[in-house]
Amino acid sequence: MPPPPPPAPPRVPPHLLPGDRVAVAAPAGPVDPALLARGTALLTSWGLEVTVLPHVHDRHLGHLAGRDHDRAADLTEALADPAVRAVFCARGGYGTQRTVDLVDWARLADAPPTVLAGSSDVTALHEACAVRLGTTTVHSPMPATAALTDHPANAAHLHEVLFQPEKVTELPLGAAPLSGGTAEGRLAGGNASLLAASIGTPTALPPDGCLLLLEETGEEPYRLDRILTQLLRAGVLDRAAGIVLGDFTDCGDPDEVRALLADRLGHLGVPVAAGLPAGHGELQLTVPLGTRARLTPAALRLLEPPLAARPVADHPPEAVRCAS
Repeated sequence: MPPPPPPAPPRVPPHLLPGDRVAVAAPAGPVDPALLARGTALLTSWGLEVTVLPHVHDRHLGHLAGRDHDRAADLTEALADPAVRAVFCARGGYGTQRTVDLVDWARLADAPPTVLAGSSDVTALHEACAVRLGTTTVHSPMPATAALTDHPANAAHLHEVLFQPEKVTELPLGAAPLSGGTAEGRLAGGNASLLAASIGTPTALPPDGCLLLLEETGEEPYRLDRILTQLLRAGVLDRAAGIVLGDFTDCGDPDEVRALLADRLGHLGVPVAAGLPAGHGELQLTVPLGTRARLTPAALRLLEPPLAARPVADHPPEAVRCAS
């Protein structure tokens, strides 16, 4: 029997330009209006035309940003609109898993690819976009969080990925690897507990041959052990070409966390790099998911631009004015 054909290359959204229209959605937890106002002001300062979607300020059950169908409808409308160049998830928290099966993926499959930016609970949406649409996405700080509004380095890196992706060629690794070596693959993953929670669902991303990003927050070592063990028992971790460890924020003593990670991941026989400033730490670099990269002990080198080039005919009027 011949080997299966290689997977199709992902659909890569085009980069942003001043004058582009973008949308802010709330697929997860309720949004702080003051933080959101600061975040939208930042996006506006980048020359973007920002639309806050209709249900962003809703609340439901105390821990959700509105009812599931409303949040999913916001996502569908924004991602299907060819005039919307990017959808920024306002914040994480909890709730994205409740929306992913309600999004109209069949409709979105016929729409041009759109940048989707977010992290934490948005991991469920990153997986769904990869599985349902075959699109790359952006693991990034979010506009209704202090991680974006109060940290210029985080904002600057996200801006560069979105507007000048050809300049983003490397992400640093600030800690010694748990297991040395090099590997190549497409970046995938995100929040470890969300990846574990998606196992067995229709939108769980097969990790075969990928470089798997893992990060976490607020999980004590025994709970983190449980999350990693579930990923191991489900055969997720041993199918990756390499593992990239981001921040494990507020997860207990750092030495204890590192020892646990070494215990659970060190036997996989693949490179396990550490110290990528991504996740829930103070420095949150933007990680392009779906982009092909090379993992070394010191850096994560991108082998292709995170976003696609824009033809001149596709430039909005504001971009033309800025260029002239």
